[in-house]
Amino acid sequence: MNSADAEVPGNGPPLERIESVFPVYEIAVDGDEIRYYGTPQLAPEPMMRELWGDFREAGYDVRLTVERGEYVLVAEPLSLGVDGIPWTNLVLFLATVASTLFAGAMWYGIDPIGDPLELWRAWPFTVAILGVLGVHEMGHYVLSRYHQVDASLPYFLPVPTLIGTMGAVIKMKGQMPSRKALFDIGVAGPLAGLVATVVVTVIGLYLPPVPVPEGAADPDATQIRLGFPPMLEMIAAAVDRPLYADDPTQNVNPVVIGGWVGMFITFLNLIPVGQLDGGHIMRAMVGDLQETVAAVVPGVLFSLAAYLYYVDGYSGNAVFIWVFWGLFAVLLAAMGPAVPVNDDRLDRKRVALGLVTFGLGLLCFMPAPVSIVN
Repeated sequence: MNSADAEVPGNGPPLERIESVFPVYEIAVDGDEIRYYGTPQLAPEPMMRELWGDFREAGYDVRLTVERGEYVLVAEPLSLGVDGIPWTNLVLFLATVASTLFAGAMWYGIDPIGDPLELWRAWPFTVAILGVLGVHEMGHYVLSRYHQVDASLPYFLPVPTLIGTMGAVIKMKGQMPSRKALFDIGVAGPLAGLVATVVVTVIGLYLPPVPVPEGAADPDATQIRLGFPPMLEMIAAAVDRPLYADDPTQNVNPVVIGGWVGMFITFLNLIPVGQLDGGHIMRAMVGDLQETVAAVVPGVLFSLAAYLYYVDGYSGNAVFIWVFWGLFAVLLAAMGPAVPVNDDRLDRKRVALGLVTFGLGLLCFMPAPVSIVN
């Protein structure tokens, strides 16, 4: 339809408001989606800053695309909340319950293959792991809803690892309204997750230790050793509970491992690159300078791997973790951070909170998180 005869379908913003910066020559409707074909009168970023608020007030999320050489504003109804039963989330959650029970059996000295009916005894480990991961992701979800950013419920990732999972993620659609929203959503996950981590760690430290699995105490056996971050040591000292067992036949309660996971996940998420929480927080704090910071991060991680290998004599998992995250950081840095529509400076209180959050992340750092000793 031509602009002269066009009427904006549904409850979209007035056409004259759109045409003040984007003269429209055709409008197409596909279900609930409205597509405006036109000619931008401003550069894309300032034009979208002009129009985004009008579309948002009308209940639409909008993005600018180029299709076969034509500029198109694509407006979709803003959808917040959950539509129907989130079957994918539920199936992945149940699968992660199963995978963490299976992994937890190892920490409790249970044979999950020979004695599968005993798997249920690992439920405290599963609750601890899913608790810290779930609270972290729900921190993001709640603040996404607060800032009216469309976000999914958490997707848990069941993977046969030492902890039975690779974590959890939420998926966000649409554009980020402002640096304030970007910061709030980014920082909410690590801070909420750390609160859950501290609670889980304290509970675990007060629970009784568990026997070392049969054969693991043999000096010739392959042993898995976890590095403990400063935060874990500080919590143990604050509650005056032992973190290292005096008895070589005893291990710390596996619930403490749930706290360890929360700290490790927090550190990794606060790496300031791309779409990681740290990338969001850093982008909100320093703007485009975040990309310079992100370009340095892979080199730091590769240097850490080299130091562990050549100076400290580590090999295997301890080194591979940082090589993997260095490569992953290269990919994330290339993809770039989220760019908010309103790119005004962040207030000082949020900048200070961001610095505190990164400081807490450093307390969760451990040079060799996992090492395998033969």
